[in-house]
Parts: sequence; C-alpha cells; structure tokens
Amino acid sequence: MDPEAPHQSRTSQTMESPSSPADHVSSSSSNSISEMSVEEKFRILRSVGEECIQEDELMNLLSKKPLPVCYDGFEPSGRMHIAQGVMKIINVNKMTSAGCKVKIWIADWFAQLNNKMGGDLKKIQTVGQYMIEIWKAVGLNLQGDKVEFLWSSEEINSRSHEYWPLVMDIARRNKLRRIMRCVQIMGRSEQDELTAAQILYPCMQCADIFFPQAIPSVLCNHCGCKSVWGIHLPNLMLGLISVNWAWIRGKLTFLRESIVKILRGKNKPIILSHHMLPGLQQGQEKMSKSDPSSSIFMEDEEAEVNLKIKKAYCPPMIVAGNPCLEYIKFIIFPWFHEFKVERNADNGGEKTFSSFEELVADYESGNLHPADLKPALSKAINKILQPVRDHFKNDPTAKELLRRVKFNEIKLLILTVTGNWKALPTQRERETLQTSFLV
Repeated sequence: MDPEAPHQSRTSQTMESPSSPADHVSSSSSNSISEMSVEEKFRILRSVGEECIQEDELMNLLSKKPLPVCYDGFEPSGRMHIAQGVMKIINVNKMTSAGCKVKIWIADWFAQLNNKMGGDLKKIQTVGQYMIEIWKAVGLNLQGDKVEFLWSSEEINSRSHEYWPLVMDIARRNKLRRIMRCVQIMGRSEQDELTAAQILYPCMQCADIFFPQAIPSVLCNHCGCKSVWGIHLPNLMLGLISVNWAWIRGKLTFLRESIVKILRGKNKPIILSHHMLPGLQQGQEKMSKSDPSSSIFMEDEEAEVNLKIKKAYCPPMIVAGNPCLEYIKFIIFPWFHEFKVERNADNGGEKTFSSFEELVADYESGNLHPADLKPALSKAINKILQPVRDHFKNDPTAKELLRRVKFNEIKLLILTVTGNWKALPTQRERETLQTSFLV
C-alpha cells in the first residue's frame, strides 16, 4: 500500500457529523435563526473574539445581510492539537448557530510554500483529510450544508486567471521590507533564511481576501493553527470579519493596509481577534507541535492526557499565566457550561462550578487546589476527545489517515536530524518503524 496515495476525492465537500456535547451551541433550527434578532446574532458572533475593530460595522453587516457567509482557513501541517481541534469547533458552531454558512479553506498550497511536511503536497493533503476527520468526529455541526471544505490548490487552479493578477497587484504595491515583517504569520522569523516561496506567501494570503468572492464569499489568512475568520456578503463585499491569534495582530497591519488600497473606497474590514491558547508549561504563550509536552493532541490516549495535565504548570492560588485555568475557561466552560470537581469530603467534597468567575474565586482563595483541579480537567478533556479516539480506531479511512500522518512525521523528523531516511542503522529497523504505523 502506498502511504501517500490519495484515498478519496478532495473536491469541495460537506459531511455529516456525529452528535457531541457541543451540539447545543449550534442546534438552532432554520425557523429560530430566521426569528433571531440582529442583536442576538451580533452577540453570538462577537463572542468569538476578544477584540473587535469597527463593531458598528459588524452590526451594520448583520442588519443588511441576515445570513452571511463566513470563512476560515488552515494550513495542514501535522497532527492537530486541542486549540485547533476544539476551539475551532466551538467558534464554527457559534457562527452556524447565528445563521452563517462557513467555508473552510484547506491551504495545501500554502503549506507547500511554507515547506510543511517537507514540501510534499501529497503528504500535506493527507494531513488535510486527517484534520477533516477530526472535526467530523469531535462535533462540527455539518447539518444542512452549513459547512463546506475547499482545497486551495483546486480552487486557485480552476480560476488562476483571477487569482494571480491579485497576487501580482499586492506584491507590486508593497516593499520587500513590509513583506518580511509579515512572515511571522506562517511561523517564521525575519532572521530565518527564507525561500522565495515563503516571501510570496503573505502576498497570496492577502489575495485570498478578494479571490474567493465568487466561491461565493470568503475571507481568510492561512496561519496554520492560528485561525483567521471572515464574513462578507455574497457577491457584494460590504464588510468582513477576521479572527486571528493575538501574537500576529501587528503583522496583519500589512494585510489591512493592502486591503484598504485595493478596496478603493469600499468598506474597510472588520477585524475580530480571538484568544490564543497557551502551552502547558510555564511561560509558553502558545502550544507547539514540536514540543509534545506543551500540547494535547486530538487523538491522544486518556493516559497521555492525564500525564500531560499532571505535569502542567498550575501554581496554587495564582490565576495569571496558569494554562490549566485557560483550558477551563476557553474549552471546558464553552463546551459543557460547567466544571465538575470530584474530591473527598475532607477536601471540600464534590462541587460543580457554573461559571469561570466562581471557579476563580475558589482557586484564588485556596479553596480549590491544583491536586483537585487537574484530575477534573483531565476528565473533562478526555470526555471531549473520546469520540475522536473511537472514530480513529473504528473507522478504516480515519485509522489509515492517522497512521500515514504519524509515519510521515517520524520519517520527516529522521530526515531533518540525519539528512537521510536511511540513516537508521539497519533495514530491519526501518521496516519495523514503517510497519508500526502502516499495518
């Protein structure tokens, strides 16, 4: 079996999803959505982000177009951690619950430009399919064609006569120094030795804001796990929303300025920035796939989750910079709307917190200890992830995809460290490694 052979068509697709504890986030019927007030839709969409520029334009957009189209894109770049897996579902389900349709742009060409998976497009597309399987399993609301997946390579190729003039126009309008300041959006540094492809990346990323309006309506920047969201009206760009991680806010100035130049008098973008989930260790501002101890992956086993949370930074009575509390605030409460702590009577007995503020009060006072909080957090996360584990164990397609992704990552790691896949001491060792992931 060829581990890189495409297993199914990658055309735009909609899929059915199993139920999940998050279903109620997006369970509104068509009738209830049509009856929802503009203010209620605004409240739901505004809750996606921590910061919003031009909030009045968001309200204006919703009053003019009651069923806008939202856009999110991602760069397939390896195994998915819980920030990209669960937080994305929470946000997408909020948008569909407000009557929006969400188009998810799978940025396979961008991952190739950024040299993800060694720049091998087949491996990148395998990762993209693996990520779709995760979102299906964890509870992405796909009922009623509310969510559609589009592959950048296919869409750009089909309309190259529209796309590349946009890229050229953006590149022509901006100096190289400004482009270099934007490379952090793809996880690079200005001090890195960049390829020409990686310098082209920000120009293409900006072009995406305009290009897919005939798809019919999209806005996105492809930042790997750093989601950027968009909303504008089908066939008429009256407004848009983007959601991005805090650490790239300054870098998006380039994109916003380029947008304003090309819009030529049309409404300026509405920027909505969502929270960035930190790594599990002290001082880690974001999760890192290169440091497994800092991340919980979506298909991690229960014991792995328990061990990672047990070792996580969680100082008693301190809330600021505490990743365990961040997980509870941005994952557990949005998912379950409560947090249950089980402990013996001597330590205060069982307690269910109905709000994050209530939990913080107990934690800061010392009434809730990390030794009780951590097991409760592990249990809640494992409950969210169990459908994903079941899906990758029981579904043949998903199981095969996970084997390919893990094998490709191990192979790429060996190649990166040694410069040669055959650097393992013996042919038998190479065959054993391959068999452990592919059989």
